[in-house]
Amino acid sequence: MSTCRMQQAAESGWGDLLSEGRLPRFVLICLGVWLGAVESLITATIMPSVAGELGGHTYFGWAVAGFLVGTVLAVASAGRLSEILGLRTATALAGLILAAGCILSAAAPNMGVFLTGRLLQGMGSGWIAGFVMVAAALVFPERHLARVFASATAIWGVATVLGPLIGGLLAQAGDWRAVFWIFTLQALLFSAASVRLLKNPTTSSERTPGVPWRQLCVLGLGVSAIALADMAASSATAAAFLVLAGLTGVGLVLRIDGRAPVRLLPRGAGNLKTICGSGYASLFALTAASMGLIVYGPAILQTVRGLSPLSAGYVVAVQAMAWTVVGLAVSGASQERERRWIRLGGSCILAGVALLALLMREAEPGAVIVGAAVIGAGFGLSSSLTNRRILRALADEDRAIGSSALIAVRQTGAAVGAAIAGVAANLAGLGYGLTLASAQSVSVWVFVAALPLALAGAWAAWRLTGTAA
Repeated sequence: MSTCRMQQAAESGWGDLLSEGRLPRFVLICLGVWLGAVESLITATIMPSVAGELGGHTYFGWAVAGFLVGTVLAVASAGRLSEILGLRTATALAGLILAAGCILSAAAPNMGVFLTGRLLQGMGSGWIAGFVMVAAALVFPERHLARVFASATAIWGVATVLGPLIGGLLAQAGDWRAVFWIFTLQALLFSAASVRLLKNPTTSSERTPGVPWRQLCVLGLGVSAIALADMAASSATAAAFLVLAGLTGVGLVLRIDGRAPVRLLPRGAGNLKTICGSGYASLFALTAASMGLIVYGPAILQTVRGLSPLSAGYVVAVQAMAWTVVGLAVSGASQERERRWIRLGGSCILAGVALLALLMREAEPGAVIVGAAVIGAGFGLSSSLTNRRILRALADEDRAIGSSALIAVRQTGAAVGAAIAGVAANLAGLGYGLTLASAQSVSVWVFVAALPLALAGAWAAWRLTGTAA
C-alpha cells in the first residue's frame, strides 16, 4: 500500500509535472499569467500620472472599464477561438494584440488614443488568460492541474507585490510610458514562444464550431452596464439600476446559451445541480464577495489610519499572499481531500468577509491583515481544486470552452463585485467625498453588501462537493 502511495505521489509531483518536455510549456503558461496579472496592477498605479500628463480626469475610470470590458469578452470567447483558429495561432495572435495595445498607450498623444490602447490591452490580456488555461488543460494530465493552477495563483501573488512597486517607481521617475514599452517586449516574446511551443490540434471539419455572437453581444452589454455602474458615483440609484441591468444580462447569457446551437459555455453551466454549474457559481460569487477589500481597503486604511499608499496596498496584498502560500500547500491534494478543502475554503471566505464587516470600521491594520489572510486562505484552499473538479467533469468536446470559462467567470464576478461595492459605498456617503466619517461608513456597508455573495458562494462550494452531479 505504501509503495502504491509513493508511486502516486511521484506521478503527481513537481518532477513529473516538468518532465517529458512540459517545462517550456509550463514557463509559457506562467508568462501568460504574469502578463495579465502585473499589467493591470501596474497600470492602476500609474493612472494618476497618465491623467496628469494627458488630461481627461473625467475619463479616468474608463481606463479600467475599457480594459475590463475587453478582458471579459476576450476570455469568454477564448475557448471557441482556440478551436476555430487553433491554439498556437490564437495564442500568438493574442500576444500581438496585447503588444499593439501597449504601443498605442505608450505613444498616446491624448487620452482617447490611450483608452483605445487600454481596450486592446484588455482584449489581448483576456485572450492570453483564456488560451493559457486551454493550454494547461490540453498539455498537462489531470493529476497535475491543481499544481498548475496553484502556480498561476503564486504568480498573481508575486504580481500583487511587484506591480504597485514597479508602477510607483516608474511614475515617480516621471516615465509612465516605459511601463507599456516593457510590456510590448514581453508580449512579443510570448507571441514568438507560442508559435514554437504550442500546437494546433487537428479538428474535424464537420465539427468546426461557429462563434456564439448573440451570447457575446448580450454579455458585452451586461458587463458594460456593470462597468458604468462602478463609475456612476453621482447617483446611487442609477448605479443600482445599472448593476441590476448588468446582472440580468449575465443571467440572460446563461439562458440563451443553454438553447444555442453554438455554445459559449459548457453544457450544464447554468444548472446548479451539476458540478459544472455549481462550480462556476461558486467561483463567480466568491470572487465578487472579495472585491470590497481590494477596491476600498487601501482608501479606508489611508483615511482612517493615515497609512501611506504603499503601506495600505501591502496590507491588502496579504490576501493574495495567503492565497499563494495556502494554494501551493494543498495543490497536491488527493481527490479524497479535495472535497474537504473546497468546503473549508468557501467557509473561510464567508468568515473573512463577516470579520471585516465587524472590524473594518476602526481599520486596525492587524485586524485587517487577519481578515484579508482568512479570505486569501479560503481562496488558496478552494480555487485551484475547484478548477480541477470542474475540468474533470467536462466532456472532451467542452474542455476548451470550459477551461477558458474559468477565467471568464472570475472576471465577470470581479466586475459585479466591484460594482456592488461601488453602489454600497455611494449609498454610505462616499459620493459626497472621502472623509473620516464617510470612510468609516463605507468600511461597514461595503462588506455587509458582500455577505450575501459570500454566503451564496460558500453554499455553491458545498453543493459542488455534495449533491451536484
